[in-house]
Amino acid sequence: MPSSAPAPALSDVTASDSTLRRFLHGLPGVDAVGLEARAASLGTRSIKTTAKAYAIDLAISMIDLTTLEGADTPGKVRALGAKAINPDPTDRTAPRTAALCVYPDMVATAKAAVAGTDVKVASVATAFPAGRAALEVKLGDVREAVAAGADEIDMVIDRGAFLAGDYMKVHDEIRAVKEASGAARLKVIFETGELSTYDNIRRASWIGMLAGADFIKTSTGKVGVNATPANTLLMLEAVRDFRATTGVQIGVKPAGGIRTSKDAVKFLVIVNETAGEDWLDNHWFRFGASSLLNDLLMQRQKLATGRYSGPDYVTVD
Repeated sequence: MPSSAPAPALSDVTASDSTLRRFLHGLPGVDAVGLEARAASLGTRSIKTTAKAYAIDLAISMIDLTTLEGADTPGKVRALGAKAINPDPTDRTAPRTAALCVYPDMVATAKAAVAGTDVKVASVATAFPAGRAALEVKLGDVREAVAAGADEIDMVIDRGAFLAGDYMKVHDEIRAVKEASGAARLKVIFETGELSTYDNIRRASWIGMLAGADFIKTSTGKVGVNATPANTLLMLEAVRDFRATTGVQIGVKPAGGIRTSKDAVKFLVIVNETAGEDWLDNHWFRFGASSLLNDLLMQRQKLATGRYSGPDYVTVD
C-alpha cells in the first residue's frame, strides 16, 4: 500500500489554490482493500498479561473524557472532572485521563474541577459539530474557550468547502483558528464519516498538517460513522510521512465509537505498528471517548483481582 508522497518543497504547496490542489491530487491513491486488510490484520494481535495491563493503563492515560450534550450542567462537568483526576476511587494507582473535553461555556467549570493536576481542559469550537457558521463566529467561539482557560481546542473543518474542492478555504480557516488558539494545542476534526472516500481523508490530513494542526482527529462522535481502525491507520500513515518530510510530529485522535478495552488495545497496536513508539504517549495520541473509560476500569480490575466487581463498580457518566 503506497504511503503519502513527500513534497519536495512544502513551503510552496500552500502558495495558491492551484498549487495546493495539485499537491493534494498528486498524493498516491489509497488502496481501500489493502488499507482495510492491514487494519484488520493488526486487530488480530494477541495482547496478554503484563502487556495487556500496560496497554490498559496507557489507554486510560490517553482518554479525552468527554461530555458534549445540550443537557450538560456544571455539576456533571465537575463530576466528570473528578473522574478524570481519579478514575477509580478504590485504586489510586489508576492513571489520570489526558483531558476533560467540554463546550466553551463549560471551560471555566472544567478548569476549576481539574485545577492543580496535569489533566488538560479541551474545548470543542468553531460551531461544533456542523461547522456551519461565519469565520468570525468560529473565531469568537475559539477565543471564548481560550479566555476561559482551555489548554486545547478541537475544531471542525468546513466539510462543505472541502467537498466542493475549496481546499484553500479549509486551509486558511485552520490557520486562522490556530492563530486564535494562542498557546492552546489545536486538534482538527475532519468528520471522516462525511468525507466519503479514503483519498479525501488523506487529503484532509495533509491540509490539516500543512495549516499547523497539532493533532488531526477523525470525528465529532455525532454522525453514524466515526473512528475506525482503517481511517485511523490512514491518518497515522499521514503523520508518519509528514514527520519524515518536515521533521514535525503531529498527533492523532480517533473519536467516536471506541467503547471497549479490546477496541482500544487494537488501536494502540495500529499506532505502534504504523507510526511507531514515539506516538505511544498522550502528548501524541488520544482517544475521544466517554464510555470507554468505564470498560477499561472494569478490565483493569479483572486483571488485578481475577474477577469483575459487578455492574456498579464504575460510575455511569
